Amino acid sequence: MLKYMLFIIFLMPLSFMKNMFWTVQNMLFLLSFFFIINNYYSNYWMSLSYFMGCDLISYGLILLSMWICSLMIMASESVEKYNNYKNLFLLNILFLLLFLYLTFSSMSLFMFYLFFESSLIPTMFLILGWGYQPERLQAGVYLLFYTLLVSLPLLIAIFYLYNDLNTMNFYLLVNNLYNYDLLYLAMIFAFLVKMPMFLVHLWLPKAHVEAPVSGSMILAGIMLKLGGYGLLRVFSFLQLSGLSYNFIWISISLVGGVLVSLVCLRQTDLKALIAYSSVAHMGIVLSGLMTMTYWGLSGSYVLMIAHGLCSSGLFCLANISYERLGSRSLLINRGLLNFMPSMTLWWFLLSSANMAAPPTLNLLGEISLLNSIVSWSWVTMIMLTFLSFFSAAYTLYLFAYSQHGKLFSGLYAVVGGFNREYLLLFLHWFPLNLLILKSDVCMLWL
Repeated sequence: MLKYMLFIIFLMPLSFMKNMFWTVQNMLFLLSFFFIINNYYSNYWMSLSYFMGCDLISYGLILLSMWICSLMIMASESVEKYNNYKNLFLLNILFLLLFLYLTFSSMSLFMFYLFFESSLIPTMFLILGWGYQPERLQAGVYLLFYTLLVSLPLLIAIFYLYNDLNTMNFYLLVNNLYNYDLLYLAMIFAFLVKMPMFLVHLWLPKAHVEAPVSGSMILAGIMLKLGGYGLLRVFSFLQLSGLSYNFIWISISLVGGVLVSLVCLRQTDLKALIAYSSVAHMGIVLSGLMTMTYWGLSGSYVLMIAHGLCSSGLFCLANISYERLGSRSLLINRGLLNFMPSMTLWWFLLSSANMAAPPTLNLLGEISLLNSIVSWSWVTMIMLTFLSFFSAAYTLYLFAYSQHGKLFSGLYAVVGGFNREYLLLFLHWFPLNLLILKSDVCMLWL
């Protein structure tokens, strides 16, 4: 595991050399391919060292981090074109990738906490430094304070565990079952905000709308998954409290998912719509995770990876339109079928993935999540029906409103995309539809 970490660290000086923007991006792709070749497709811990290790959950999420970080550089051509502090931009992304890599591969709960919090800093620099909206300072403060406020109890809970068990190793924590309400609340709340659960989700749409495309991609692709990963790890020793209290979070998430879907239906900003749809998707992931059933855990893992690729791709599309039209408003981004005919296919493919059409990985995740949530309690069917219906509704609204209809009168040309953009979208969509052929790895990992 150390070799990948050193690879990322040794890329950092490279980002300050002349004309190395695309070299760094190619090296990151190379790194992801190395990581795929060393496949840790096993259901036990592998590559163990003093503080790093990898099991299947970490494997999928580390691979997703490397992939999304490579694609972030690919999507941010404008940073290189206008020479917008591109060296610092690359350095920032490499630091972010390093922190994410260490977060997912830490064996110790405290190390996980440390890197979980550190990944916040490069993200905030991305929003503050390369965002293009006037309110980005406020978005950065929202992001920081929502996350920091709830992570202090988590730190105290981790020290409580250490004091009690004299270890913080995930591998050794599994043997203990706690039934301690305050510990449960302190351990879990930081991850609920990071997911984000409905009611503590306000930082997310704000951060997405203010962030540059790379910031949105990493937020949707990886940052939301940190919460899910943390929950998957801590529930192994919080099962007893979970059985008593999880119904609260499931209810909030399901009702919240429906409300957020309704909010999606009246957005006029492309990015805000995709950001709110992320909240709805994470609501169903959280509910599945909280049932603590086999289907629920597998389904939430699958949907986290699927949503990372799908949402990130939609943000790229929104950015491609924004670069052409100078606006993200749906009132101006309409009739794009006439304006960028060849992009409409990608809009269609990624939108259909967003509403979990076959053969995407989202479908596999949603089927297993529906299974787990309905088997947990049949009453949830009511909200799940609404959730499924509205998620299709706002995705169709996004696609139909932006692609069909009369072209905005201020536009008078037809443009194609660049090869770079088609490749970028292909690299989001292809793994999303290919991985369903290897779904046994995702579903049989406990």
